[in-house]
Amino acid sequence: MAAAQGRLSDGAGGMDDPKGTEEDVAQVDAAAPLPFRAAVDALRAVRLRPQIEIEPVRPPQRLAPFAYALEATVVDGGQELADGRLVLLHDPGGHDAWRGCFRLVTLVRAELEPEMAADPLLPEVCWSWLTGALQARGLACGEPSGTVTRASSHYFGGLAQRPATSQIEIRASWTPRESLGGVPDTAAHLASWCDLLAQVAGLPPASPGDASVVTLPQRRGPQSR
Repeated sequence: MAAAQGRLSDGAGGMDDPKGTEEDVAQVDAAAPLPFRAAVDALRAVRLRPQIEIEPVRPPQRLAPFAYALEATVVDGGQELADGRLVLLHDPGGHDAWRGCFRLVTLVRAELEPEMAADPLLPEVCWSWLTGALQARGLACGEPSGTVTRASSHYFGGLAQRPATSQIEIRASWTPRESLGGVPDTAAHLASWCDLLAQVAGLPPASPGDASVVTLPQRRGPQSR
């Protein structure tokens, strides 16, 4: 899987690229609070559209007392169109910056046509995709923050034959609202995040009712598997 690399920000600090064995990843501390375990169980039970391949990875160790992480790749026709990471953080005592006990942190990225990357409104549009994906599923969230970054690479010398490439990257975090039992609807938040991934990847809407959603056009030169 073409896992999202680099560092994610939750507004207060960074997160190292997770490493670890499959056994490390599969374990959730049995002593973890019940709300956190319930939230993780809900993430594990979500059924996603077939183009999105998802797997658990070892979460960051320094952002919260408890964390769970997933990585996803959007694959269509044997080509990787986008990838990302979603991390669930939990602090039973609450966190002043989060204004809650849970926080979701994400990185989503995809390649773009250079012409699309040059659009001055692209960052605002991409941020609206994130907020719109949450609103479309009726999800309330607090303290949203993040960045939208576009980067271009041009090749010279021995690499001059390569076409220029451009990439969009969305880094964000938000506080999911908790139910009366103290557990947020993490399944719905994961589904909305996958909606964002699919939209950034340029996939058509998953259901006919979402036909009005505007997606990016097919990327140039996606990675072949």
